[in-house]
Amino acid sequence: MTTIAIVGAGSGLGASVARRFGHEGFSIALMSRTQANVDRLADELSADGITARGYVANTRDIESVSRALAAAAGDLGPIEVLQYSPIPAPEFLRPVLDTSVGDLTGAIEFSVYGSVTACQQVLPAMTERRSGTILLVNGSSGAHPNGNVAGTSVAFAAESAYGAMLHDAVAEQGVHVGQLIIPGAIGGGDPLYAPDALADRLWAMHTDRGSFRVTVGAEQD
Repeated sequence: MTTIAIVGAGSGLGASVARRFGHEGFSIALMSRTQANVDRLADELSADGITARGYVANTRDIESVSRALAAAAGDLGPIEVLQYSPIPAPEFLRPVLDTSVGDLTGAIEFSVYGSVTACQQVLPAMTERRSGTILLVNGSSGAHPNGNVAGTSVAFAAESAYGAMLHDAVAEQGVHVGQLIIPGAIGGGDPLYAPDALADRLWAMHTDRGSFRVTVGAEQD
């Protein structure tokens, strides 16, 4: 079967994306730092008739990311879609004057080293098949620096730059790289930011293959 790997899968957006793609026939590889959490979500999806399995992947431990993606491809089938959407740690969300080198190191490991590792793990098979999608999910600081959340502003900017360059580099090889910017609270009451609505946007990004960046509530950049 064709597989979507969700790095940073949880009970909100990750679960909605898993159901959206699962109902389209995808197998679901759920990845997070805690095995019990992804196993619980996999059981819920299985009860809904969706093939799903959980894997441990800590985005600040790049070897664990590579292992999880390799295992998922072996267990569930080729990874057609990679979604990289882990939730930033609180120390990445401090004001710029309170942000230390250590805070930035963690943020870079999380957003840049983790995403690059994940992309490099899945890209060789995607380019060989000339088919695949990589979806990066970021908050508004991925497009507009915000001094109140300095860590993500710095790290998301680097992740965004990498994704944009990758988009241009692999487009002619049949692979689409896209970024969804979510400038509001997921599940905070605004229907635009409801997890199911965002999952629909990500499905459309996979199928429509438009520009690199899509911003919720705005025209495509």
